[in-house]
Amino acid sequence: MKHLILVGACYLDTILREANDVPFFPEEDSKLRATSLSIRRGGNCPNSLEVLQQILVQQETVGLYLITCLPSRASSATRRVIGSFGEQSLVNLDHCLYREAYDEAASSYVIRGERSSSRTIINYNDLPEMTPDEFKQKAGAFDADQETWWHFEGRIPDTTLSCIRHVRKTQPKARISVEVEKPGRSGLPELAAEADVVFYSRSWAEVRSLALCTWGADGAAALSRSTKEEEECFLCPVPKKAIAVIDPVGAGDTFIGGMLYGLVCQSQSWDVRRKVEFAVGLATRKVQQEGFGGLDAARTWG
Repeated sequence: MKHLILVGACYLDTILREANDVPFFPEEDSKLRATSLSIRRGGNCPNSLEVLQQILVQQETVGLYLITCLPSRASSATRRVIGSFGEQSLVNLDHCLYREAYDEAASSYVIRGERSSSRTIINYNDLPEMTPDEFKQKAGAFDADQETWWHFEGRIPDTTLSCIRHVRKTQPKARISVEVEKPGRSGLPELAAEADVVFYSRSWAEVRSLALCTWGADGAAALSRSTKEEEECFLCPVPKKAIAVIDPVGAGDTFIGGMLYGLVCQSQSWDVRRKVEFAVGLATRKVQQEGFGGLDAARTWG
């Protein structure tokens, strides 16, 4: 059995919008009435896992795991997070870190703007972050002989780098991917250098063994290096037909979920281009709907 383990923050997102999205971002000391408010579980890795559990099929024996910090097990916030994956969830949360002295989950407040298609996000997180020693305890639950893929959100580079190096030392057969989003954050080049697969933001892309960069409405770019001499770089555009953007929140997480599916479940049967095309198609489907439900129909694109 393969194990796909995602390590990153989990949030409860509060999304404010007017009937057709917030028409403009409010200026300082001004008022703007929102006619719609929704709260849903967020966070890059949890979102990608929600996508993954939908597109996995029965014959694919892959265990999905989330390692994140959550408030106390008895808190309503933790119950909401657990329930968000559904009654038939495939996501194993046994390896999460439960902060029993805390009742509130990390939170994001999202203001969606219609005119500029922007998303302004304010994060608040009072939970103590995972330490390298805590990660080592959690990683020890996975056998070095098992086929594992570790995916890290590069939020805290020093801690994440320590975690990645621990996996390299104790699980030499494991494959590792990492998200690198903020170009000004110290320590991210070192993270990228340690990974087998790197997901870059549009604002920052470098050459690695496999570098993937989402390009918004233009799709995604990928650079695949099979050897030091052989490289393939290509752009996978969004399907040409006109689409209506309903909810772009989590599109990047959906793309990563689709790529991890291709890398772990279709590693032998799909080439890199096909994996990227699948992930772009999946993200395109996501932005045309609210939330993440129903993405399992994308399996037919494989």
